[in-house]
Amino acid sequence: MKDIFEWERVLLNELPAEFIFEVIFRSAIMFTIVLIALRATGKRGVKQLSIFETVIIIALGSAAGDPMFYEDVGILPALVVFTTVILLYRGVTWLTGKSKWFEKLVEGETVCLIKEGNFSITEFKKESLAQDEFFSELRLKSIEHLGQIKNAYLEPSGEVSVFFYDDEEVLAGLPILPHLYGKKSKLIEVKGCYACSFCGNTENLEPGMAVCSRCKREEWVIAIKTLRKS
Repeated sequence: MKDIFEWERVLLNELPAEFIFEVIFRSAIMFTIVLIALRATGKRGVKQLSIFETVIIIALGSAAGDPMFYEDVGILPALVVFTTVILLYRGVTWLTGKSKWFEKLVEGETVCLIKEGNFSITEFKKESLAQDEFFSELRLKSIEHLGQIKNAYLEPSGEVSVFFYDDEEVLAGLPILPHLYGKKSKLIEVKGCYACSFCGNTENLEPGMAVCSRCKREEWVIAIKTLRKS
């Protein structure tokens, strides 16, 4: 019976051992080309990349990988790919600077997700961002509830920009801390100020069942009005 692990095939795939040195040379060349290509884009850190720029990085990485270790893939064709991608990138960048419509098409646009302590329901539904993921982004900014937020924007880069109320203007709002938000319920047991778990709308409610006047949902969380810790 033939050995399952043919080590020569597994390690070198029937290529001569000398090919290792060629792989090292190819990798060094492609690594240098990648650095030059990224420098040519003149762009910033990964957290600041737009969707279009991320696609460019992935395309360059894919074009660089094959010539590094496939002997039947030459370096010059990969260099042509790099040159084409960079030229296309420069062309698209120029067009985005000339046309607002094209910039919006390629880069996307800034979206207001929270306005005056409430979710912008229409805008939030358009985005692929899940509520739990969005809450996590806010908690990383030391936010406890939506009443602390005057406006929050989802930027084209994927970053969340937040503008806060001054301490004396903070509203009662929907808590986003897991141990508080997890207590949402359809049954109001005690009279008080509650926040809709879906849209963040706050209302003073009596014991019993209640429907949100803004989004028509029925789940509520006790609203809180704590100030942000400096």
